[in-house]
Amino acid sequence: MNLSGTSAVPAVEADGLVKKFGQQRAVDGVSLTVPQGAVYGILGPNGAGKTTALRMLATLLRPDAGSARIFGYDVVKDSTAVRSLVGVTGQYASVDEDLSATENLIIFSRLLGLSRADARRKSTELLEEFDLTEAATKPLKNFSGGMRRRLDLAASLISAPPLLFLDEPTTGLDPRTRAQMWETIRRLVREGATVLLTTQYLDEADQLADRIAVIDRGKVIADGTADELKASVGVSSLQLTLTDRSHTADARSIVAAYLGVDVAITPEAGRLTAPMTDSSVTPELLIRLRDNGIVVDEITVSKPSLDEVFLTITGHTAEEKSVA
Repeated sequence: MNLSGTSAVPAVEADGLVKKFGQQRAVDGVSLTVPQGAVYGILGPNGAGKTTALRMLATLLRPDAGSARIFGYDVVKDSTAVRSLVGVTGQYASVDEDLSATENLIIFSRLLGLSRADARRKSTELLEEFDLTEAATKPLKNFSGGMRRRLDLAASLISAPPLLFLDEPTTGLDPRTRAQMWETIRRLVREGATVLLTTQYLDEADQLADRIAVIDRGKVIADGTADELKASVGVSSLQLTLTDRSHTADARSIVAAYLGVDVAITPEAGRLTAPMTDSSVTPELLIRLRDNGIVVDEITVSKPSLDEVFLTITGHTAEEKSVA
């Protein structure tokens, strides 16, 4: 499909998307806009609604309410057109375990309309690009998790779609393979693709995404660039680790009252996290805690990371499972 002259049209526009499973709202009014040629990250814990939102945008689930457009095409009314514009990589490789990597890619290519010769040529190119040439003839049941993820992404690129939906593409990968996937995503964007990426890895969103939507319990609770999100929680981030975790609640009350901010807790670590606008007040705060019999084992004042942003906004870490 020809997209020439449509550069001003967002790659993705979603307005109030809702998806219910029984009485549970897995997605509860999600709205977002993704410009062409960007990496847009949807960040949230397992169960937050990220995958469900992506599946609605990719026409794999029908929204119960709200609307969405892909390059101007409605995901419900123009679903055939939308499918021709997107490639989808799920959390698990959608390939046949008993066939080789080459055979899988050839089958996918043929299903997409390529000739036998073009299908074989395309599969060879993709296997080389994703460092899978040596494993080309091996059955997939002998592949490692990282090899399966790379093959799944390769399959989604056969038709060279202008928009890629990547659902947690680096889950379970070792650091080296994960870095390779990041570089592949960057290259695709340099070549003109748009990427919508779901992830629960804060560093991944920080490294790749031009803009990030933080989603929790089916709702978008924050949206912006990584720097904007970090700035929203304060100039600095204060982290306190207590010697006695039984004092956590009292310490939280004291810090919240002194700084006038919400304080997040990581219970298993006995750690408190709070935004700060003036780090010079730290000594007085420590004195106040000491006067109340609370001993601080470790203190850190630093520029906020996306970890602190997520913890401050949601009250829990990105690894904790959401109820939605």
